[in-house]
Amino acid sequence: MIEGNDFLKIAKTYFDFLRTEFDFKIFEEKIRGNAFYDLQYKNNSKILSISYENIEDYLQIVVFLLENGKMPNYDDKTKTLHLNYLNSLVFPNVSDQDIDLNNQYFSVFDTGSILERKLLKSAKDLRLCLKFGNFLN
Repeated sequence: MIEGNDFLKIAKTYFDFLRTEFDFKIFEEKIRGNAFYDLQYKNNSKILSISYENIEDYLQIVVFLLENGKMPNYDDKTKTLHLNYLNSLVFPNVSDQDIDLNNQYFSVFDTGSILERKLLKSAKDLRLCLKFGNFLN
C-alpha cells in the first residue's frame, strides 16, 4: 500500500518528461481515500491518465484523444488508448538503439518498490510511444 501523496510525487517525477518534452501540463490530481489515485496531464489534443487502484494493486495508463477539446467515451477504443495497446502498435517499429537511449534517459531514477518499478516501466514505455507513435501527434 502507498499513500496518495507519495504516489502522486513519484508519478510526477517519473512522468515529468510529459511536461518537458511533450508540452503537457498537470490537469488534475485525485486521491480517493486510500483506494484510488489519479494523475492527469493534458495538452491540446490529449489527456493522459496515470491511475492506481491501491487495494487491487492495479496501475493503468490511458491516453484519451480529445474530441473538440472533450474527453471521449471511455468505451470508445479508437479514442481511449491503453498503454499495452499502444505498445503493441509502436514497439515493433522501435529500434534497439532507441530503447537503449530511452533507458539511459531514465537511468537517473532509483526504484525502491514494486510499484515504483511498474511506474518507471510505464513511463519508459509511454515516452517511446509518444516519440514514435506518429498517430498520437
